[in-house]
Amino acid sequence: GLRIRREVLGDEFVDANLSESDAFMMTFQHLVTELAWGRAWSGTALDHKSKALLSLGILAALGRYEELAIYVKGALTSGATVGEVEEVLVHVTIYCGTPAGRQSFLAVHEALRSAGAIPAE
Repeated sequence: GLRIRREVLGDEFVDANLSESDAFMMTFQHLVTELAWGRAWSGTALDHKSKALLSLGILAALGRYEELAIYVKGALTSGATVGEVEEVLVHVTIYCGTPAGRQSFLAVHEALRSAGAIPAE
């Protein structure tokens, strides 16, 4: 799971997460690495780009806007385009409502700007 986590999120992000975790939080880090990255992300029926886009939609639907930037980076790293990310947010807006859509668009817009995927104004 750690290899896939690094491939999708990048060494810098993963290293920071691990180094900032004390013994208590390392329990969570091990769970995420083993279950999310070692099981869900290692399956072969969907490619990493599809999984990253799916994760964006799920997190947006759940209102976990603070997590979206991490998965925007993962989606871009996995080959997703800005247009594909935008299409996911259109679906979130339609199926989850405009408040969820608006917050998702705002969070993802900032993440795309930070990643250099869209120009800053």
